[in-house]
Amino acid sequence: MAIRPVPKVVLLLLALAILALGTVGCGRDDDDNGGEAADTAASADTTTTEALSGDVIVDGSSTVGPLTTGAAESFREQQPDVNVEVGISGTGGGFERFCAGETDISDASRPIEDDEASICADAGIEYDDYNVAIDAITMIVNVDNDWATCLTTEQLKKIWEPKAEKKITNWNQVDPSFPDVPLTLAGPGTDSGTFDYFTDAINGEEGASRTDYNASEDDNVTVQAVAGDEGGLGYLGYTYYEENTDTLKALEVDGGNGCVAPSAETAQDGTYAPLSRPLFIYLKTESLTTKPQVAGFADYYLNNAISLADQFQFIPVTDEVVSENLSTFQTQQGR
Repeated sequence: MAIRPVPKVVLLLLALAILALGTVGCGRDDDDNGGEAADTAASADTTTTEALSGDVIVDGSSTVGPLTTGAAESFREQQPDVNVEVGISGTGGGFERFCAGETDISDASRPIEDDEASICADAGIEYDDYNVAIDAITMIVNVDNDWATCLTTEQLKKIWEPKAEKKITNWNQVDPSFPDVPLTLAGPGTDSGTFDYFTDAINGEEGASRTDYNASEDDNVTVQAVAGDEGGLGYLGYTYYEENTDTLKALEVDGGNGCVAPSAETAQDGTYAPLSRPLFIYLKTESLTTKPQVAGFADYYLNNAISLADQFQFIPVTDEVVSENLSTFQTQQGR
């Protein structure tokens, strides 16, 4: 077992049409990989041409969910009799189902934790993990917020740490130069890997957070809460921000080396610190070796990780990561 550290789908029909033509859609100007990397992934597609059928059950991260959904819709163009069911119960909720043997693939916005891995081991669930995209956890405010452009990690901690509960409730408490506007918060619930990563990176302890905020494992709830309140502030995966730029504004984050905006480039090069991270899928070995439809879908997903990320507005991994994924995949298949 190799464990490595690190919303809707926009214009899905257009992306599928572009995929059918063998090109890469929705190209990113700030993607260092460029078209060459996406073309490499697309041309590497080795998905079986054998007709497949049956179900593939996926659950987990709401951040990774839209990418897996996009991969499923694209795969269905080749294999219409395969039904890929994608749930978004959160990374923690996904691992619960995965380790209980209920799912074939678990979407995750953080690596599996020791206690979760132990539950899987006790249940005889073997797996491997694959880095399929990169994320920049994005601080969002209402588009009408004209006073905040950058927050330091110290200010974020002041807002989100447990002792801030029912005390830090106004923007002018964050910075005296900010106006007297109520601060209303929204973000992931406790089953979310985004919640785990953010609380660890900002508050210094995983799970340490104030609780008086609008919490949900569905990032669309966070989008709606912040978009509907001038004083709203929230955090979520970068893809959800990209899909809602008409109603949301992304804040820059100062992690100690100046203000940096979330983007594909800053997430890939690590300058958007400490809120850039890898995104994963966890693939159960038994499902891979006993269910041809699972093997076929995973093969398609991993070979086309770069082009799929580009099409569905995710930050892609590098060619080197794709090669490493495929090597691990071959080993997991026992070939």
